[in-house]
Amino acid sequence: MTIKRIGILTGGGDVPGLNSVIKEVTYRATENNCQVFGIRRGWEGLTDVNLEDPESKSRYVVELTRDNTRTIDRYGGTMLHSSRTNPSKMSGLPDHLKGQEFPHKTVTKSGKTSTVYDISSQVLKNIEKLGLDSLITIGGDDTLSYSAKLHGLGVKTIAVPKTMDNDVRNTEYCIGFSTAITRATDAIARQRTTVGSHERIGIFRVFGRDAGFTSLYTAFVSSIRCCIPEYKVNLEKLIDLLITDKKHNPSNYCLVILSEGAEWEGYTVREYGEADMYGHRKKENVAEALSDEIKKRTDEETIVSDLTYDLRSGAPDFVDKLVASTFGTMALEAVLDNQSGLMAALVNGCYTMAPMPDPALGPRHVEVATMYNTDRYRPNYANKAGLPIFLTRA
Repeated sequence: MTIKRIGILTGGGDVPGLNSVIKEVTYRATENNCQVFGIRRGWEGLTDVNLEDPESKSRYVVELTRDNTRTIDRYGGTMLHSSRTNPSKMSGLPDHLKGQEFPHKTVTKSGKTSTVYDISSQVLKNIEKLGLDSLITIGGDDTLSYSAKLHGLGVKTIAVPKTMDNDVRNTEYCIGFSTAITRATDAIARQRTTVGSHERIGIFRVFGRDAGFTSLYTAFVSSIRCCIPEYKVNLEKLIDLLITDKKHNPSNYCLVILSEGAEWEGYTVREYGEADMYGHRKKENVAEALSDEIKKRTDEETIVSDLTYDLRSGAPDFVDKLVASTFGTMALEAVLDNQSGLMAALVNGCYTMAPMPDPALGPRHVEVATMYNTDRYRPNYANKAGLPIFLTRA
């Protein structure tokens, strides 16, 4: 029987549960006459590797076995490491490729002009040289956008969605989301004692560049106000609601949670630093901006807490272990069936293989009309009967 060779990589930001996917793919592969090769550092592993150089190859490619993946699911992060490399928009060429011709174009962002290269042809060559029959990619909207491109170029590609923002299209759930909400609610529960002791307004910031699911769902289970990117709140009304909450609280404090991309009327999130290969720049802390506005307009003191990176750290909770392991098995089964262009997903609360998202559509968003109370700046708690467990449809 011919041995099938499978590549697997993780791209973008890490989340708890990635290692569970990697382990499950490896274990199920060894039971089905397959070899698994971990591509290290995401797409960088297929752009920067020099397969003629043993040192470079060992830096970017590792054969995965039951022995070297046996305990990885006990930990967060990714044993394959990650990067935000985009092979279609490389800001420069790896040293061993310099002098070669690749499609390129000039782009201008924030007044700065640069040249970006599309080295997809080199990615295809490396996949061929490695003898990979299929590629399993674990990532969010950005990573999976290039997965879709590879599928279009003829590479058999299967995707697994991960992001604590839970904003990948065609699925109701992404690996990392449950742990992020668990971490956020735990942190807020702990910090209530400090915020309450000092009788202040507690302001929490979480990730959510374009979608407010993490903020919304944390607010849902913590019973607090929230601001999401999909809806610009009125600042005066928000502050009035918070002051009212504080006055009605026997401990004289209140809490609010904001997505990093949240805005209010008259305020636009400010960005700084160089854009990554997907065009994203870091966002200034909107929680600090809200704190400044509260202090200017009232006599109230605030406590600002940035929960962002803590939410993606540490081991996965039960939900993320379960979903990650199941997605891993589904991805391997799709590879064994010689499928491509599909993604492990939850649709209508059921596990299924769905089409990879169309990159042109961008991330999935909170449906404001049904999920967000625009009068009270809270989640909408009503009319949930008949919805899947995660209260949203793919």
